[in-house]
Amino acid sequence: MRVTNAPASRKRRKRMLSMAKGYRLKRSKLYRYASDAVDHGLQYAYRDRKAKKRTYRSLWQVRINAAARSAGITYSRLIEGIKAAGIALDRKVLADLAATDAAAFGKIVELAQGALKNKAGAAKA
Repeated sequence: MRVTNAPASRKRRKRMLSMAKGYRLKRSKLYRYASDAVDHGLQYAYRDRKAKKRTYRSLWQVRINAAARSAGITYSRLIEGIKAAGIALDRKVLADLAATDAAAFGKIVELAQGALKNKAGAAKA
């Protein structure tokens, strides 16, 4: 007697077709085409989860740079000063402060500039 493993096969195919819901034409109805479409979609999803992080980091850098330049310092000098001052804020938080709380961001800029002056004074001595 031939064994077909029918319950498991049906479950596997139903799962694939349910993942293909919303796709157009035979890509949502026929297992063969749905399988290809879902696999391709999952590859895009994996890739774009990584790309999303890069995109947000560049957005944060643009926002920080704009706020920093309006405060009279460049982005790279600001980051250097923040590191020298020992301020443990990441770019996400800095960008949020730059966009929503100008006073707090101004205070961070002052601390960074002070740390840069101390760093320059230590280098001369």
